[in-house]
Amino acid sequence: MNIKKIDALLKKGVNIPNPATVFIGDDVDIERISPEGVTLFSGTKLTGAQTLIMPGSVLGYETPVTAENCLMGPGTKLHGGYFQDTVFMGDNVFGSGGHVRKGCILEEQANAAHTVGLKQTILFPFVTLGSLINFCDCLMAGGTGRKDHSEVGSSFIHFNYTPNQDKATPSMMGNVYQGVMLNQRPVFLGGQGGLVGPVRIAFGCISAAGSIIRNSELRCDRLIMGGTMRSGSVQWRPGIYTRPDRILTENIYYISGLYALKVWYRFIRPLFTWDWMSQALVSGLQKNIDLCIQERIKRLDAFGDKLKQSKQILLQREKGQGSQAVAVHEIVLEKLSRASSIFDQAENELKTPGPDGEQFIRHIDTNISHNKKDYVGFIQGLDESISIMGSTWLKGIEDRIVGLFGLDV
Repeated sequence: MNIKKIDALLKKGVNIPNPATVFIGDDVDIERISPEGVTLFSGTKLTGAQTLIMPGSVLGYETPVTAENCLMGPGTKLHGGYFQDTVFMGDNVFGSGGHVRKGCILEEQANAAHTVGLKQTILFPFVTLGSLINFCDCLMAGGTGRKDHSEVGSSFIHFNYTPNQDKATPSMMGNVYQGVMLNQRPVFLGGQGGLVGPVRIAFGCISAAGSIIRNSELRCDRLIMGGTMRSGSVQWRPGIYTRPDRILTENIYYISGLYALKVWYRFIRPLFTWDWMSQALVSGLQKNIDLCIQERIKRLDAFGDKLKQSKQILLQREKGQGSQAVAVHEIVLEKLSRASSIFDQAENELKTPGPDGEQFIRHIDTNISHNKKDYVGFIQGLDESISIMGSTWLKGIEDRIVGLFGLDV
């Protein structure tokens, strides 16, 4: 416990009802903790030089909170649990028992009830998670407000680890290029269900409670029903991929979406900063989207290594080349061999927004005036033609990456 730092926070005006039970790490910069309406309840533990706590934030109201290098926007309320390298953009509420690991982003008003586990997860504004949920390696968008939001029902799980021991399994609900405009139909994933990643689910889709979703649904406004597997026992040969082309496709669409979101965070989000704390919050947002991209590329590389082994197993079984399965493996491996150069090209191209992006950025910058604190309200107030302009810009970014892999755009 750093008693001097606790005393300094008390003198600043931070509310610490029981100072003897609060731990502040030596690496925490107390200048990055606002005194305005901030409360640190008993059992709160703060560590990490990147820790940022903005006005109105409350930690540990229900049970102790450990926050390591987390950035908490205005009005963040973490009721209990462990939170690591996560950005909360503001007005977020997370119930007790939370276990949130690095690489997560919760945009404005994204919430979770008790006992929720996240890692490398991005939730757009308003998205709500129920209780007893494992939702790692996901991006979820959709909804227009607190009464019209995308939701994940209680006891839901995203299955993100395969029998072949890889995690090339990210799933996306909605999409980035339309989702950032905050004007799309919500997605609802029914409780006691699951997703077998990687899949994509379109805006407006609903999964019935208890459904296990194993395939993408790219049509909007669908009711998805999926039961458990029929009882049985068949031979299984470990190490063989049966649909590697589908895995590649879903991963590339996910990564291209993250690149579009990176551009949004680089050129649009900084326009909605009003002081050094809000600038630091957006800086954390930019760092975390890079973490998410790096993680997905790392997992895709590992999938490629395992796919080479899968091809060798098939060749031994088929006693030579020629099978359809081997041919699919070779096509996917050829595309993966170009992945590094494609992603490097994307990084270079996205350093500037391009003509389409510049036009959209100028419109935002010209009209933002005194609305810098109201990101959600401003974006939702854009004329439809302007929203379409921004979506077209971001969609073009995604399409270029997808096209370079030779996938259908």
